[in-house]
Amino acid sequence: MLTLPDLPVRPALPRIVDALADGGAAVLVAPPGSGKTTLVPLALAAGIDRRIVVAEPRRVAARAAAARMASLLGERVGETVGYTVRGDRTTGPRTRIDVVTTGVLVRRLQRDPELPGVGAVILDEIHERHLDSNLALAFTQDARGTLRPDLSLLATSATVASERLSELLGGPVLEVPGSPHPVRTVWCPPPVALQGRTDPRLLDHVAAVVRRALSETDGDLLVFLPGAAEIGGVSRRLGSVDATVAVLHGRLASRDQDAVLRPAAGRRRIVLATAVAESSLTVPGVRVVVDAGLARVPRMDQGRGLGALVTVPESRATATQRAGRAGREAPGTVYRCWSEADHARMPAWPEPEIAAADLTPFALDLACWGTPSGEGLALPDPPPPAAMEVARTTLRALGALDTDGRVTPRGRTLATMGVHPRLARALLDGGPVVGPRRAAEVVALLADDTLTSGASDLTAAWRVLRDGSIPDRARRWRDEAGRLAASAREADPAAPADRPAGERGPAAPVDRRSPAAPVGRRSPAAAGLPDDLAAGLIVGMAYPERLALRRADAGRSYLMAGGTAADLAEASSLGGTRWLAIAVADRSPGHANARIRLAVAIDEATAVDAGSNLLTTEDEIRWDDGELLSRRIDKLGAIPLAERAIDPDVNIRADAVLAGVKKEGLNRLRWDTDARVLRERLAFAHAALGPPWPAMDDGTLLDRAAEWLGPDLTRVRRRADLAKVDAGAALRRLLPWPEAARLDELVPERLAVPSGSKIRVDYRDPAAPVLAVKVQEAFGWTATPTVAGVPVRLHLLSPAGRPVAVTSDLESFWRTGYPSVRAELRGRYPKHPWPDDPTTATPTRRTTRPR
Repeated sequence: MLTLPDLPVRPALPRIVDALADGGAAVLVAPPGSGKTTLVPLALAAGIDRRIVVAEPRRVAARAAAARMASLLGERVGETVGYTVRGDRTTGPRTRIDVVTTGVLVRRLQRDPELPGVGAVILDEIHERHLDSNLALAFTQDARGTLRPDLSLLATSATVASERLSELLGGPVLEVPGSPHPVRTVWCPPPVALQGRTDPRLLDHVAAVVRRALSETDGDLLVFLPGAAEIGGVSRRLGSVDATVAVLHGRLASRDQDAVLRPAAGRRRIVLATAVAESSLTVPGVRVVVDAGLARVPRMDQGRGLGALVTVPESRATATQRAGRAGREAPGTVYRCWSEADHARMPAWPEPEIAAADLTPFALDLACWGTPSGEGLALPDPPPPAAMEVARTTLRALGALDTDGRVTPRGRTLATMGVHPRLARALLDGGPVVGPRRAAEVVALLADDTLTSGASDLTAAWRVLRDGSIPDRARRWRDEAGRLAASAREADPAAPADRPAGERGPAAPVDRRSPAAPVGRRSPAAAGLPDDLAAGLIVGMAYPERLALRRADAGRSYLMAGGTAADLAEASSLGGTRWLAIAVADRSPGHANARIRLAVAIDEATAVDAGSNLLTTEDEIRWDDGELLSRRIDKLGAIPLAERAIDPDVNIRADAVLAGVKKEGLNRLRWDTDARVLRERLAFAHAALGPPWPAMDDGTLLDRAAEWLGPDLTRVRRRADLAKVDAGAALRRLLPWPEAARLDELVPERLAVPSGSKIRVDYRDPAAPVLAVKVQEAFGWTATPTVAGVPVRLHLLSPAGRPVAVTSDLESFWRTGYPSVRAELRGRYPKHPWPDDPTTATPTRRTTRPR
């Protein structure tokens, strides 16, 4: 008879087993360390004669949970309890409890939604809100409703919004109070204000808190940090402590991860860990948790197809989960590297992965399930519509979805590969080109970022794995490559076998003047490509929009086919390479350029071959800095490949010049006096008379430029030609007919004055035309002249042509203003007439007597 440990969940086991009887469902909420991950499956296995599937969000958690349950049974893993994760399976014919990752469970459901032989499914740590967890919950619940009403389902978590889950599952919430042991909280805010979450002084502070905790407590320490870089930084700062510093993160080999989870004797340990240590596993000996208060989450730039890992404050639920690690085996202490006031401002729950992730695999899974939109499924978090549309667009480009969003046979094949649909496409289409095994090796490398160990040169990382210098990593890579190669053969049994290296033949020609066909099997002779080009072809087929050409005079900056600039790190060995196939790039918020994390050097022919679907030919006819540019450009996405001059149709050429005029402005035209005066007269006509007289402001003229300027632009090729265009003659095309015949009558260019002179009217101010006339030539005018009913503003001049008065009321001026002007000027200009009554005097352009 199995004796289970005395953990908080143990008294609740009968209640849990009863809730799941006869295909029941429930939500179990129990604190960290309560035994829900290990004791509940064992209890269910005792009452259900079929297999129990326990789904964990992480591989390390799945292996750890299986090992813990096997130890409670006094057995080895693979007997009653086994596990299955991608690339690693330890089960046997007697296995009753199979601990899997949520991704493995989703694949099983897709293959056979009835889950034959399975009596219960446990979705552990559902609070982490991963995409696969969402799908596993939705698909299992859908299968229960249609095919397997006898299948029991339990969702478990230490911290979760249980009401929503209870509603989705249609079962009760079962709460287990209490923790295995009490945990004391110590608040340790930084002594100085930090400049953002990447301030290096934060690592100084965390290291100081670790030293303090080491001196104040007993037992091992578990330190939560957001990523491997921060783990390295704190580790260096702890170099002199009297303890063994160990690390635990997702990039570690499984052997090294498992070693941290085994009891250690001797010196105290400080385990520096990422979020992988938050749940479903116990780090033996830990009595103290130091929490930096940060989490690293993915952010997807949907427009550019680039993601980034962003450091954010953790949620209060995550802080509770982390703190619980300290009380699993004995009373413990959590040192929080922030203040209690900051804690109150933290978000209550972590953001669901679905809110910011690449949804391409998610959308394909939904389509394969027969619900492309997810409607009707028990999804805890709905997918964002914009991100789903980007995902569907990608899947249509891969041939995985038809135009109605339904999955195609090719899409079902891609979904069985167990990798991202982009990588599955590269595996299937690239295998016949570079050789199936090499394609599988490269895809295996791309699918697991722990294999590259921070290298920026993918080919170099590939060679390291081939030579086996890192045995555990090489073994995982070879196993995964073998699995992928087998999957590809199963999907396409007619695919050719690998050809020996060195048998490279001439590459098939590519017609760059038209979109090329997909790569596929166009050039089987390329199986003898050297490693870098073979790897580049696979990378380019997976991520064609990341094929990149070095920008001219830009050093380590590249332009990707998708249109985004990307920069190589200074230390990268790929510097100076003209073409790259970029496997991993990210763009941090606030940065215009992406950062190249992993790439491979290629040549132009390989780039064109890999990105053949992006090949286009565009005619570019535009006005560029005073010149008409006319060329035909062959492009790979946004990357120009070749160009040649063309002589476009005259109307297309005129349109390009017109666009240039609109951009540079009307001053590029020739505005002589006649043209300027005509424009001013027409502007006045529009202001005084209104339509149909046209407005003459820059905005209106530019908007209507095609009407009045277009015919003159057919002969323009450069700025000098533009300066020859007669703007005045062109403007006359805007004159309204028949009103245009009366322009000189309505808005005369000159006005006759009493002396007989015809003087030009100044229409620069459309509200008030101006006439500059000498006082003596205006004698006899008793009323102010008008133009189109608008009084003219008279600038009355001295005999020397200098203004002496401005008036729009000539009668008033003769009566009140003229006497003072006469008194002031008649002594200065005695040869000119200065009559007492100017209204009856004879106007004249001459003096009163000869000189």
